[in-house]
Amino acid sequence: MDILEETGLLNAKPVDTHMDPNVKLLPNQGEPLSDSGRYRILVGKLNYLTVTHLDISFAKNTWMLRSTSGYCVFVGGNVISWKSKKQNVVVRSSDEAEYRVMALVTCELIWLKQLPKELQFENARPMTLICDNQAALHIASNPVFHERTKHIEIKCHFVREKIESGDIVTSFVNSNDQLADVFTKSLRGPRINYICGKLGTFDLYAPA
Repeated sequence: MDILEETGLLNAKPVDTHMDPNVKLLPNQGEPLSDSGRYRILVGKLNYLTVTHLDISFAKNTWMLRSTSGYCVFVGGNVISWKSKKQNVVVRSSDEAEYRVMALVTCELIWLKQLPKELQFENARPMTLICDNQAALHIASNPVFHERTKHIEIKCHFVREKIESGDIVTSFVNSNDQLADVFTKSLRGPRINYICGKLGTFDLYAPA
């Protein structure tokens, strides 16, 4: 509410989606802002807001993104980590993009696994890495699948090592149930509400 008041949008009409899925932002589109400092302050506040409003992560980042990777990590049914991030390399296929995200998530999982160890609570069960791309899952589990992956940096195959060591197991999820979509795509209201429900995030100001 403070942000809306500061930006003069308290009387703005509410919408059920954070941004129009049909709008494609382009470089040099629109007029430059008269006060860029005020804009940077607003973006900083929106960054802080994503700590409790995961669903605005993609819309908040769209000003600087053309292609986005995203993931979320659950422990005991609760979301403890998530990311919406610009892809820093140009990929040749969606399979490669998904595989790179799998490697990114694997690094996050291995890092997060250290926390329970420090608390002297270690679960010996492997962590499950869920993906909605069958080809990316195949790349991760098949070290001789070279034809389409020979250009991918060796560091991305870190995920294979963790699968072979038993630290990670992979699982396929249907695209309709891919919760990370809220971090990588512009979605309509019903889809956002469905995913937020699965993520366990709720609007505290919504009528009971």
